[in-house]
Amino acid sequence: MAKRKKIEPTNGEAPGATEQVEVKPKKPRKKKVEAEPPAGTSLIIVESPSKAKTINKYLGKNYFVEASVGHIKNLPKSKLGIDVENGFKLSYETIKGKDEVIEKLRNHAAKASAIYLATDPDREGEAIAWHLAKEVEGNNRNIYRVLFHEITERGIAEAMQNPRKINEKLVDSQQARRAMDRLVGYKVTPFLWKTMFFGVLSAGRVQSVAVRLVCEREEAIKSFIPEEYWSIVAEFQVHGSDPFLAKLFKVAGSDPKIGNTTTAEGYINDIKKQLYRISDVQRKPVRRNPPAPFITSTMQQESTRRLRLNAKRTMMLAQKLYEGVELGDEGRVGLITYMRTDSTRLSDDAVRDVREYIFSNYGKEYVPEVPRQYKKGKSSQDAHEAIRPTSIKFTPKFVKRFLDKEMYDLYELIWNRFVACQMNSAIFEQTTVDVLGGDYLFRATDSVPKFRGFLQVYDDIVDEAEKEAQEDEDPKSNLPPNLKAEDKASLTNLIPNQHFTKPPGRYTDSSLIKELEALGIGRPSTYAMIVDTIQARKYVESKERRLYPTELGMTVNRILVKSFPHIINVDFTAKMEDELETIATGEQSYRQVMEDFYHPFMDDLEAVDKTASAVKKSLQEETDEVCEVCGKKMIIKWGRNGRFMACSGYPACKTTKPLKEEQEANKHVVGVKCDVCGGDMVIKGGKFGAFLGCSNYPTCTNTRAIGIGIKCPKCREGDVIERKTKRKRSFYGCSKYPNCDFASWDKPVIRPCDTCGNPYMVQKYTQTRGEFLLCPACKAEVAKEDVREAVVG
Repeated sequence: MAKRKKIEPTNGEAPGATEQVEVKPKKPRKKKVEAEPPAGTSLIIVESPSKAKTINKYLGKNYFVEASVGHIKNLPKSKLGIDVENGFKLSYETIKGKDEVIEKLRNHAAKASAIYLATDPDREGEAIAWHLAKEVEGNNRNIYRVLFHEITERGIAEAMQNPRKINEKLVDSQQARRAMDRLVGYKVTPFLWKTMFFGVLSAGRVQSVAVRLVCEREEAIKSFIPEEYWSIVAEFQVHGSDPFLAKLFKVAGSDPKIGNTTTAEGYINDIKKQLYRISDVQRKPVRRNPPAPFITSTMQQESTRRLRLNAKRTMMLAQKLYEGVELGDEGRVGLITYMRTDSTRLSDDAVRDVREYIFSNYGKEYVPEVPRQYKKGKSSQDAHEAIRPTSIKFTPKFVKRFLDKEMYDLYELIWNRFVACQMNSAIFEQTTVDVLGGDYLFRATDSVPKFRGFLQVYDDIVDEAEKEAQEDEDPKSNLPPNLKAEDKASLTNLIPNQHFTKPPGRYTDSSLIKELEALGIGRPSTYAMIVDTIQARKYVESKERRLYPTELGMTVNRILVKSFPHIINVDFTAKMEDELETIATGEQSYRQVMEDFYHPFMDDLEAVDKTASAVKKSLQEETDEVCEVCGKKMIIKWGRNGRFMACSGYPACKTTKPLKEEQEANKHVVGVKCDVCGGDMVIKGGKFGAFLGCSNYPTCTNTRAIGIGIKCPKCREGDVIERKTKRKRSFYGCSKYPNCDFASWDKPVIRPCDTCGNPYMVQKYTQTRGEFLLCPACKAEVAKEDVREAVVG
């Protein structure tokens, strides 16, 4: 930076009034010198620079580690990149910015005695290794593939002792996946553009099926008709013991069917007339076995449930834990094994170490007689171990000071699950008591822990969906310890409970991943990307951690399912996963699988393409509104920002306007003036939806977000607007931010709390209770029927 040197004035000016800038000459910037491998060393190529740093720690001077920084080749963006007439050969292009990386790797390869390709140990990593080999084989043909399942001294040593050639079958399987995805995306997406609007929209072999699952779940919820049913809980007391609750279990040996109030009252009146005794008491131990160690899908599910981390964030953190973290004097250490796996298998060394850890820290009674083994899933490739810590010495307590909160939480979760999976079962004493009176049999159950076993490490949690389900459960109580068969029981109270059957719950990130895995759709490496993509495309949105299809998503799904019933299909997509597996195992060739897929697909596409104009016309709706410019009818059309009204005289007349409901929703912005020039603010559409823009544009470029129609309850000056976090989660904040820091995850409503006087409440929703209002200050609630009466402006 230039320094200012003060010059004392000589003309009577005040001191410091005159300054002269003294320019300091810039030093030439030092050019970064790239490390060069000594001649004769072995070159190891990995994907990630951080992974390279960790590996460098364990290898001696005879090895030189370099990173490709991910993929170096990809299919072209502007064309299909598949030569259908020449055996479906893929045409790859060098990714922009990777020419220098490739040139550097070639130079290193020329000096190396051998090349070891240590990209990630999955099919995508195998394909990357194949691309790297193609680029460097002209400089050195002594090329090997090594698999680092864990970035530790032991894991690296084992990999280097077992080099192999690149598995061409795995490469072909990965290329077939890319080819199928490219064909569906590049052939079906233009059909969507023809029928709806150009750009933004996309279709995918797997993503479109995931959208279909979300849409079909929404349709099932909307079409669900709840049915009334009743349960009856009785309170009994045996002389000398505490009262307990039991539920009506049988009536004359059959399940009770109580469908309305009248039937319930009839039962209650008859139940009161009976004399009761305890007819049976059963006590037995019940074991609860620990869950299997994590695979990719279960780690993503539990991370969402327990840590509130979405699948994409979970995988980013897991990647860092796998590639290596600085642990003080320990140096850089990979803390977990490879995180993209569908196998629950554990190495013998890992099992031995964790059993010793359990014995030392919890006691002999917590260690099973023989190590636990878990069945592999039906579609499991069993290529890697389960996700586990790489060393038992790196306890959560030890690594905590080296990790940020999210990384620590995920590592602790992986650690606890791994330790728990090799512990003894939890044991409970389950007691079942039957109380009989006439034809009425009541049953009560109670469970008391006798030995916590693995629950010492991996305890149960109740997530939001389970909490909602519990809200509708019948009341329960503990059973007195001294109950015996034939004891007389006194009926002290009857509690009739009205219930209604519930629709299926909406998917969450974790439950959608669980469903995709159960249906055989996608692979461990793709689950997070699938869930992220369908939200990024605006087909699905997350509210209250539930996945809702958008209007755009529902419309796209209807078009695709109707037009491509054989492609956008759960069974077809799962079958394709099996077909891809046959390439990896050598049962079928790449060309054979592609031929079987391509020709029926193209036949469907050609037939459907002829219907594009009819589909587009079917999406347009006539309205009663007349164009203010030319007098023709207005029609509802689709555009990149959603549905809107347009003149039917297009292209001669280009008049457009928002839908009536949008105009009604935004009527609170009518009359808003521009803060800059005083002109009227008008509703405009943009990349991220509707906003307010000055009517004097382009002279005035002032814009504002559209609020939800209420003033900020904190500063009372700004408007409450809906905003998004970096992770695309919606929240509500003040338009005056950063001057006002009001923020709420839930939509605020201007309704003072009757309990504490807080000036606003927030809208909440659960599946069992529906809508209600909650005070964020004192947590007081307002019932569903009062929500609609709340003042919203």
